[in-house]
Amino acid sequence: MENTTLGHLFLKELEAEVPASRKCLERIPFNLKDYKPHEKSMAMGYLTLLVAEIPKWIEVMAEGGEMDFATWKHIEPKSKEEVVNYFDDNVKGARKALQKVSDNNMAKLFTLKNKGEAVFSAPTGDFISSTINHLVHHRGQLTVYMRLNNILVPSIYGPSADEKGF
Repeated sequence: MENTTLGHLFLKELEAEVPASRKCLERIPFNLKDYKPHEKSMAMGYLTLLVAEIPKWIEVMAEGGEMDFATWKHIEPKSKEEVVNYFDDNVKGARKALQKVSDNNMAKLFTLKNKGEAVFSAPTGDFISSTINHLVHHRGQLTVYMRLNNILVPSIYGPSADEKGF
């Protein structure tokens, strides 16, 4: 039996979330980027960007980099296609990083910073696990925004009201 690494297990989990995440991103009209269901809510464009960007976070974590909220560079997409391509590129990077990361590196501390100051530190594997959950959470938020704007919600874990799962 082949020795399975944590990276390969996380890759399997990420791969399970990619198709539905991509379907959501493909359906978000770029002209709704400023839509917010509530004044305290994120704008749809920013939420869409988060879903597209989170796989990049996984790549950075698996490669042993650091993340600083103050210096993290977000793209400024000009179209829906640019967002989808960004997601695809980030997924490719995450795949590559997860395929090669060792369990020893997964056990090393990863630190999330803001303006150079540590906000939170945990083993890299713990961060990657919670980051995949973070992707799912924001995709779930995005599906609510979709519903509120009469955008067809794709089947994710089973049939949606718009797609009967077939």
